[in-house]
Amino acid sequence: MYEFEATVAKQIIKQDFIKPKWTQKNAGLRSSPGLLYKQPRVLIGRTDVASVSPWSAAIIWEGTFDATLIDSIYKQQNLTIATTVFALGKYTRFIKDFLESAEQHYFVGFRVHFYLFTDQPESVPEVKMGENRSLTVLKVQSLNRWQDISMKRMEKLEKLIENELAGEADYIFCLDVDTMFYGRWGAESLGRLVGVIHPWFFDASRDQFTYERRPESLAYIPAGEGDYYYAGAAFGGTLEDVHTLTKTCREHLNIDAANSIEAVWQEESHLNKYFLLNKPSKLLSPEYMWRGINEGATPIKIVRFADVPKNYAEVRPNA
Repeated sequence: MYEFEATVAKQIIKQDFIKPKWTQKNAGLRSSPGLLYKQPRVLIGRTDVASVSPWSAAIIWEGTFDATLIDSIYKQQNLTIATTVFALGKYTRFIKDFLESAEQHYFVGFRVHFYLFTDQPESVPEVKMGENRSLTVLKVQSLNRWQDISMKRMEKLEKLIENELAGEADYIFCLDVDTMFYGRWGAESLGRLVGVIHPWFFDASRDQFTYERRPESLAYIPAGEGDYYYAGAAFGGTLEDVHTLTKTCREHLNIDAANSIEAVWQEESHLNKYFLLNKPSKLLSPEYMWRGINEGATPIKIVRFADVPKNYAEVRPNA
């Protein structure tokens, strides 16, 4: 269980037998009178990429939404977006660039509350936050394996939603800290359950996906099955749906551990199994989790969020 910094400490009410009261707003897609935006056209749009999944979930690319209209609709709803990142060990070096770039590009004009899990609260840099934007630092235990850090994340997120976010936020996004924002990430990304298509597999066939292929693991996906390969570095949705996701993945990770098996990509493997059986209601294109700002690919017209260059052998505790 994490400990709060003294400046942000809050009393946590035990909720063992109380179902959290989710605060999901249901205001509909109400537009503002007199709002001017580009006319939608049925026969004009992106033709180089798929913009809808086989189960009719939108796939968000540049050119598939109108930012003016989207912002007008969702800003009326007075939403709070909780956003979590983990920065343990040497990963604290990425905090400043992550937060400063988020201030420029991430849900600008919305209420955003960042929750930073770290084993070194004293190393968190000062970052000037804009109006209606805040940061809470949560102390967690240091771990010796980066795989353990990955696997523990689902448990921490589950408990955070139960103990802190119920009644405090409407949506949550869970992001990796060794990243930066380079372009708009806004309300077009909101949905009940949101997955991000992995930047290295968006144009690959399913037999190339690095799913867990051992039947002994609860993350197992047999050959010939699978929709997309999703990035573990970014996912989100409503509190209720992400709570169910994190709880299920945490339970499956624990069962695997009890059976002495570790999925090939830890939580990402279990996330992909969850999304196979529980289809996301919205998919974000690789614009929302790209390989790096200097990497290019034909369908990527804008890089919104991307990995930053790093030496994994140097930053990971057991790489």
